[in-house]
Amino acid sequence: MAELIHEGRRSFSFEFFPPRDEAGEAQLWQAIQDLEPYEPTFVSVTYGAGGSSRDTTIRVTSRIARETSMTPMAHLTCVGHTREELEHILDSYIEAGVHHVMALRGDPSEGPRAAWTPTEGGLNYATELVEMAHSRGDFRIGVAAFPEGHPSAESLDQDAEVLVAKARAGAEFAVTQMFFRSEDYFGLVERVRAHGVDMPILPGIMPILNLAAIRRQGELIGTDVPDDIVARIAAKDGDPVAMRAEGIAIAGELCEELLAGGAPGLHFYTLNRSKATREIFEHLKITV
Repeated sequence: MAELIHEGRRSFSFEFFPPRDEAGEAQLWQAIQDLEPYEPTFVSVTYGAGGSSRDTTIRVTSRIARETSMTPMAHLTCVGHTREELEHILDSYIEAGVHHVMALRGDPSEGPRAAWTPTEGGLNYATELVEMAHSRGDFRIGVAAFPEGHPSAESLDQDAEVLVAKARAGAEFAVTQMFFRSEDYFGLVERVRAHGVDMPILPGIMPILNLAAIRRQGELIGTDVPDDIVARIAAKDGDPVAMRAEGIAIAGELCEELLAGGAPGLHFYTLNRSKATREIFEHLKITV
């Protein structure tokens, strides 16, 4: 992916989560089928807190590798695992034909604002997991980035320094948490570039389809929903169809600003559904 972006091509990617039951599995594969024609650079599959979905993540990523034209990227976190367990999981990915990994420290079970306590015999920082993956096999490694700063960061500058350290440890690109102001993204890019690091940083996009839900998630991960956006959504209160359409329009406008400002692509948090992402592509006049 790093080479693709450095060649000047745009990256479009999608994120899925491991399904919990048969109905969820069917929904996931329908979304994958709907989005495959867009020829994403990669698709990522998340990893449950404390490794709760480890086996499903491995199974889904390996099936994507086997049965689709898409490049799967498996998430891996430090939470709840010893060093030996993490090495075993990386080996399992290699055996499954998965060579792209999103290396994350992960959050405590109480949430990202809770105090971090490493697992005994495990790793303490995402940089250590990046180094492990880099030395363990022929992995291409992505990491997380936070336009508004991770909730545990002392400052935006300190948060950028953490991302720089991940790049120097072997990460090739980063994907941001969701955000709603393009200036937050471009500010992060500027802070990282000031350290002499030109690692591609993909903006993470999640359209507002439910204002209450997005606010709850935003409070958890430290993302602010700006007042002007709240006002635009609230103006459609009582009309679910109009509210949804406004959320798609807002996401489309953000994507336009990001691409016009030089973002190397877009990463969509799909929630295992394809319709909203396809509607944003329509807004951007991107067709298959």
